[in-house]
Amino acid sequence: MGRDGCVCSDDGRPVRTEGRTPDHHDRRDLSQGSPHGFQPWGKKGGLGRLIGRTKGGMNTKLHAVTVANGRPLSFFITAAQISDYTGAAALLDDLPKAKWMLADRGYDAEWFRDALEQKGIKPCIPGRKSRSMPVKYDKHRYKRRNRIEIMFGRLKDWRRVATRSIAAQPSSSRPSLSPPPCSSSCNQ
Repeated sequence: MGRDGCVCSDDGRPVRTEGRTPDHHDRRDLSQGSPHGFQPWGKKGGLGRLIGRTKGGMNTKLHAVTVANGRPLSFFITAAQISDYTGAAALLDDLPKAKWMLADRGYDAEWFRDALEQKGIKPCIPGRKSRSMPVKYDKHRYKRRNRIEIMFGRLKDWRRVATRSIAAQPSSSRPSLSPPPCSSSCNQ
C-alpha cells in the first residue's frame, strides 16, 4: 500500500484496480458466449452438427433401414449420446412391407415392438439385458443381421473414396478408381 492508501506495484507506481473483479482472469470464460455471435455448434435449440460426446470421443450414430440383402433404403443421423429410440421413431414411417425386422438390443422397446406388429412386421430384436422378463426372438434369423453390419462397413470404405480430394490433385498423381487396362493376354 502506498502512502495515500492506494495499491502500488513494486516500483511504487499506483496500480489500476477499477473495473476488475477480485476473480478477474485474462482469458474469456467459455460460458460467456461466443464473440461476434459466432457459434460453431449452431443456434441454441437447433440441430447443430449432430456430433455428440461418447466414451470414445466425438461421434454420431447412423440409423438405417435396409432390404434383406443389406442395401440401404433410408438413413437417419443422430448425435452419439441420443437414444436409439429416437432413430427408431424417425424411421418407423419409412419401413417397407416386410415379414421380419432385424434390429439390435438398442431398439428393444415395447412401443416399438407394438408399432411393428401394427404394420404387420414381426420383430426379431433381442431383449435388453436389464429386462426383467426375457423376450423370445428367432436366434437363427438374427444371425443374418451381419448383412447390415457389412453395409455399414461398406459405407465407411466408400466414405474414404468419396471424401478424397481428387480434383485438387494434379492429373498425373490422381488415383485411378477404374480397373487397370487389360494386357494382350486378357483377350485370349
